[in-house]
Amino acid sequence: MTAIPSFTGDANPYGGGDPYADYRTADFPFTSYADLADRRLGAGVIAANDEFFAQRENLLVPEPAEFDPEHFGHKGKIMDGWETRRRRGASAGHPWPTEEDHDWALVRLGAPGVIRGIVVDTAHFRGNYPQAVSVEGTCVPGSPSPEELLGDDVKWTTLVPRTAVGGHAANGFAVDVEQCFTHLRVNQHPDGGIARLRVHGEVVPDPAWLAALGTFDVVALENGGLAEDASNRFYSPASNTIQPGRSRKMDDGWETRRRRDRGHDWIRYRLAAQAQIRALEIDTAYLKGNSAGWASVSVKDGEDGDWQEILPRTRLQPDTNHRFVLPAPAVGTHARVDIFPDGGISRLRLFGSLTQEGTNRLAARHQELGG
Repeated sequence: MTAIPSFTGDANPYGGGDPYADYRTADFPFTSYADLADRRLGAGVIAANDEFFAQRENLLVPEPAEFDPEHFGHKGKIMDGWETRRRRGASAGHPWPTEEDHDWALVRLGAPGVIRGIVVDTAHFRGNYPQAVSVEGTCVPGSPSPEELLGDDVKWTTLVPRTAVGGHAANGFAVDVEQCFTHLRVNQHPDGGIARLRVHGEVVPDPAWLAALGTFDVVALENGGLAEDASNRFYSPASNTIQPGRSRKMDDGWETRRRRDRGHDWIRYRLAAQAQIRALEIDTAYLKGNSAGWASVSVKDGEDGDWQEILPRTRLQPDTNHRFVLPAPAVGTHARVDIFPDGGISRLRLFGSLTQEGTNRLAARHQELGG
């Protein structure tokens, strides 16, 4: 298991130039998983006890936090993150916060899932970051209100125990809890600011919902699909290709570096469960001078199955959604898109329905994880 680097203590005061020049970060092994707190999936920060200096919604902004040293408002320095006021003690004789004092924010995940790692990013919070953070999770079906989530009957599971963090740093935490979660409670002790929150994990779909849909996109992230691996992620992650909706800009898809050899690029996916695929889409939206030239799609049934090509190498057009109806349904648990020679696609859609075996396995996993 790769050790997770930890950062503690203040960063130096901003001294001009690139504000990220002295930013502390690391490559965390769990970031290959999709961000379950992505607003494209429907995530949101639904409540916070305090957001005096900066709004809670900034936590889930997809872009890195920005810093403008000249930007001040009526309440003070305007920060691109969630920042609470300074806590005080009960009296002049004890002006300091108690050990239990903390601020909190409630986060609704975009899709229920198993969490593999969390990043609490304090970018640009150099002397005003929390001393420590903790994160708890719960699984509550439906669309509970903040009041319902804060009720005494809701059970919260510790995902990140109270841990010291550093300012102006990406503080990463591996999570090893095999359970499905729908909401998080992010705590900062005793107060301060957090720029961004990322929650990496695997979606656990509701089998009853998928059964009601019948035919659906069996590789979609929101339905439990997963981009397992890719030949290249130079410009953007492979998981973008299974995000909801059409791509809205070039970096909302998957784009590889330019090849100077005779090879090609690819992404391998795990489907929601074993499924019968009957139609597919390959979208190159917003990829105009850099879309893949050709693409093929293959599926295999089981980890040890053989790859079977269901769409032969086909010419792609830039900034176009390509649709294909298969001559016969293809059964599989995994899929692979190969692009030639390089470039990118914005979305892959595989439309079909679960087999009986796929339905049974998905239901068993959902029950096992407490979904």
